Amino acid sequence: MNTVITRHTPTADANAMIFAAGLGTRLAPITDSTPKALVEVGGQPLLAHALDHLRAEGFRRAVVNVHHFAQRVADYALLYARRHPDISISISDESDLLLDTAGGLLKALPLFDPQQPIAALNADVLSDAPIGLMLRLHRSRRHMATLLTQRRPSSRRLLFDADGRLCGWCNEADGQTRMPRPTPFVHRAAFNGFHIIEPQLLGRMMPVRPLGIIDAYLALAAECHIGECNIDEGYHWFDVGTPQKLEAARLFANRNKQESTK
Repeated sequence: MNTVITRHTPTADANAMIFAAGLGTRLAPITDSTPKALVEVGGQPLLAHALDHLRAEGFRRAVVNVHHFAQRVADYALLYARRHPDISISISDESDLLLDTAGGLLKALPLFDPQQPIAALNADVLSDAPIGLMLRLHRSRRHMATLLTQRRPSSRRLLFDADGRLCGWCNEADGQTRMPRPTPFVHRAAFNGFHIIEPQLLGRMMPVRPLGIIDAYLALAAECHIGECNIDEGYHWFDVGTPQKLEAARLFANRNKQESTK
């Protein structure tokens, strides 16, 4: 069932994290000299777009993890915080070892308010996805994690049951399937990279190590309620992972900028 978008401003005590540590190898040669998070779209770095999005949704505290060109990304994030005093930004330094998404959350755990959920997003996704709505649904449904999904084309999909609870994963390109919670699944959906996660769930993923978030969710799907927020329309979403996708995002951003000045 699709969810009708109603914008909601979350309370300022919610945590947020932006994954900005990736190598960006698919964006080479651009990322040979520029960190992926600082690649420009519409006149400003992707990291600025992500931080603008969080501020617009009411978040007042964010953690940014860094690895590739770590100092440059950290310097920009702190400069952004000085220019926008309505948000405080902490840096989680992964210079010594890139930890992937779940590992990055685990390392950053001491920087979060342990009583509040964490909204996590990728710096290389350009979107105005309704994080506030996700947070409201997450809190009302008492999920341990809530994932933003969409019925968009994708070779890799998450599997959900009739209650919208994660039960598996499949790769439609090679037929590989993982079903940690064997149950009839109702639908498949692509993960859009936005999720809300409870700090207690991160505690079950310890110790800190390189770990992807989907692998972590699948490992805990049988014992924890990991749900979805499925929204197919009403927001824009660009995975800026390749030069071709970057160009599409830039065309969209430039077109929006021109329309806003008319």
